[in-house]
Amino acid sequence: MDLRQIKDKYQIIGKDPGLDRAIEAAVNVASTDLSVIVTGESGVGKEFIPRIIHDHSPRKHKRYIAVNCGAIPEGTIDSELFGHEKGAFTGAVDSRKGYFEEADGGTIFLDEVAELPVGTQVRLLRVLQNGEFIRVGSSKVQKTDVRVIAATNIHLDRAVAAGKFRRDLYYRLNTVPIVMPALRERKADIRMLFRKFASDFADRYTMQPVRLDDEAMQLLENYPWPGNIRQLKSVTERISIMETDRLITAEKLSAYLPKDHSSQMPVHTGSFSDSCSDPYREFLIQLYAQYQQLRMDVDELVRIVKGSTPTPQVQQAPTINHTHMLTEGSGVRVPSTELRVPGSELEVRGSEFHKGPVIEVEEVENLNEQEEGTPLTLDQITGRAIAEALHRNANNREKAAAELGISARTIYRKIKEFNLE
Repeated sequence: MDLRQIKDKYQIIGKDPGLDRAIEAAVNVASTDLSVIVTGESGVGKEFIPRIIHDHSPRKHKRYIAVNCGAIPEGTIDSELFGHEKGAFTGAVDSRKGYFEEADGGTIFLDEVAELPVGTQVRLLRVLQNGEFIRVGSSKVQKTDVRVIAATNIHLDRAVAAGKFRRDLYYRLNTVPIVMPALRERKADIRMLFRKFASDFADRYTMQPVRLDDEAMQLLENYPWPGNIRQLKSVTERISIMETDRLITAEKLSAYLPKDHSSQMPVHTGSFSDSCSDPYREFLIQLYAQYQQLRMDVDELVRIVKGSTPTPQVQQAPTINHTHMLTEGSGVRVPSTELRVPGSELEVRGSEFHKGPVIEVEEVENLNEQEEGTPLTLDQITGRAIAEALHRNANNREKAAAELGISARTIYRKIKEFNLE
């Protein structure tokens, strides 16, 4: 399998020589049982390397287990890695196998290995030296045949000097070091990554992908990206959902790039909240994507009717009749619509254009109750969607939450937040 095929299989984007060297080293070392340590800053994609090594090794038909050492509490890390016996500690109602026992014959990837407590480092060293371990609460030595691949985003030699990481374990893990380059060292790849993330986001939420003008692209390529690929993806998704105009200028882009480069993730002052839980975040994105697509449809319709030059937004938002609910897409219910453009015989139902008389309906609401030309905020769209779901379900909050595809806990919180009592 050549380099291009490997990149396609694991969806790795880029042509940087440093990236190619890291992938080639992973393939070359795969046929051996040597320990490998992958180094690089947070967000550079270190997790691809152990997966490539395992899939190209004689162990590929056995288990591959990835463990984030920094996410496991210090008090339970030994039990998670090496297992425990019944009664070994409070709550140990049964014996349990650890990851090293489960992955016998396969591969274990220890991410953030520098976060391991010193006592656990001693146990790990014993596994690496002779394949032996002891379950917590047991005195029986057990054997395992496991390939260990580790990764870290800190300088382990400095951790060794500070007494936080065992020197003998460092040398044992560092048999084959593989370095993943930072994004700022891969300037030629930034353009491709941005286009990939923008295209994927647009396909996912059925919208046009954002594009950057030349000045904005130059700004993107020269930014130091302290959060690396993870930060670039986050910025791309934020721009895609927050900006109505699909062509982004350098001035607009700069609002999404934090000036404090010590920050690992970008912060934007818009109404989209990172504090949302993942299901609710998904719900908000879907709602806002529908709203943005609606605005673009109306822009196009106005240009067709009036034969005018393109305008950045419709001066008056269309009236919407909430006649019934759709259940297509990702499970989020959104109102079907009839759109009416003043002074024309054209109307839109859903996403289709029809010509003919406009149907008069009762209880028509105006999407935009703010000043003319001012778009609704995401909070206003969300509050209205929740209020209407409650009305349709006779104020039954559980049924309304199920209809919107969010948890009952979330809808209770949002009712209080938007004062919908």
